Amino acid sequence: MASLSERSSARILVTGLEGFTGRYVGAELRHAGYEVFGLSSKADGDTDNLVDLLDANALAQVVEKIRPQAVIHLAAIAFVAHGDTDAIYRTNIMGTRNLLSALASLPERPARVLLASSANVYGHAQGCEGPLDELTALDPVNDYAVSKLAMEYMARTWAERLPVLFSRPFNYTGVGQSPQFLIPKIVDHFRRGERRIELGNMDVWREFADVRAVAWAYRRLLETHNEQDTFNICTGVTYSLREVIAMMQEIAGYSIEVSVNPAFVRSNEVQRLQGNGARLQARIGMLPSYSLRDTLRWMYQAPLSD
Repeated sequence: MASLSERSSARILVTGLEGFTGRYVGAELRHAGYEVFGLSSKADGDTDNLVDLLDANALAQVVEKIRPQAVIHLAAIAFVAHGDTDAIYRTNIMGTRNLLSALASLPERPARVLLASSANVYGHAQGCEGPLDELTALDPVNDYAVSKLAMEYMARTWAERLPVLFSRPFNYTGVGQSPQFLIPKIVDHFRRGERRIELGNMDVWREFADVRAVAWAYRRLLETHNEQDTFNICTGVTYSLREVIAMMQEIAGYSIEVSVNPAFVRSNEVQRLQGNGARLQARIGMLPSYSLRDTLRWMYQAPLSD
């Protein structure tokens, strides 16, 4: 199979193109010379291809029209605390299955189908010490994580018909991410000059990669090949929320009072989520280097319209 990067103006389908990650992935692909197509479930999305992933017939018609040579499937309900459990499972599992069915029916199937899973599938990773690699036992502890793991198992049944890859991104952030997520919430408080913030459990450690590095990794996963099919998208560096607050106080030039709101403390909270990116690095090379401080400053200084 010829490398995707060798195909002139290859057509790439990005589901969720109008979303936070999708906007950066689309820009990364266009900059590299690819022709990018998106699917949107919203009338005000950034694409003319308006379709619901749960409408299998309509989805098949749109996919037939585009005939993508590669796919990055980002569309999902990605907020762990999302209130509609049924929607999480329907969108993340059946929406993905409908997409795979449509792709498998094409006269010429895509060269790569990259499905975005989540590092949340590792959960507490019982018995594992140190960074989590792709062979770590899976132990999802919430509906979002279970839906992503079920999606992986379902998608593997299509492996003989489609060249499926899985990414398991650890936490990442950047300009444009919804304030319902932790880092944008913290940055937004400082941008507005708030003097107090309520958070959940302060004694957790997470990676906070830059969305631009994640977008680069997705492109490179389409362009490269080896025998592995599952890749952590991670930096291997974790930060506590206290460290994040301290960085933002330095960037903004003032201190903020932090209080713990019990309503924001999740049951079964994973204390530390740290990835081992050796397999990813062996395939695509080193991720672009963005320090968390640089990412936070970028977010803090972004125009308010973003």
